[in-house]
Amino acid sequence: MKMTPNVRKFALAGHVTASVGWLGAVAAYIALDVASATSRDAQTIRSAYLAMESIARYVIVPLALASLFTGIVISLGTKWGLFRHYWVLISLLLTLVATIVLVVEMQTISYFADMAADPTLSGDDLRGMGSTLAHSVGGTVVLLVILVLNVYKPRRLTPYGWRKQQEERTARRKRHRQGTVLQA
Repeated sequence: MKMTPNVRKFALAGHVTASVGWLGAVAAYIALDVASATSRDAQTIRSAYLAMESIARYVIVPLALASLFTGIVISLGTKWGLFRHYWVLISLLLTLVATIVLVVEMQTISYFADMAADPTLSGDDLRGMGSTLAHSVGGTVVLLVILVLNVYKPRRLTPYGWRKQQEERTARRKRHRQGTVLQA
């Protein structure tokens, strides 16, 4: 089922908004993650952990889910299809993995925020809690790979895509021959 041009543009605008927003929110999260990992000030660390949890829960997770959903909608409603091109399939799988890792990582982020909210926790305890920096930087790399795939769109077809392309060519040839016979 193909989308009309206006619906496709609307869906694409939603997808780009969610995807770019996800990347931007992760950049803000990383800034706070670096502050929590490098600061010697207990209040800075405490504030960073609390803000990281809010950004992750209320911005990053919803944008990740929106990006995943809109990406599926666009792929199903356009010529690219969900399983026709490797770049779409890889983008989908990477987005799915990144979203799952994010949702699982929310447990750690929430744990750190809960610990940081405890006013009895000392500065030394806060500094020793750990960091989610490896996950946030790794997630950013995955998002950048997805971005590059979606910009460059390598044309290699999956076996399913190749089969569908052959079916479409056969159908076009058949329609063309029928049109030629009708004109004669």
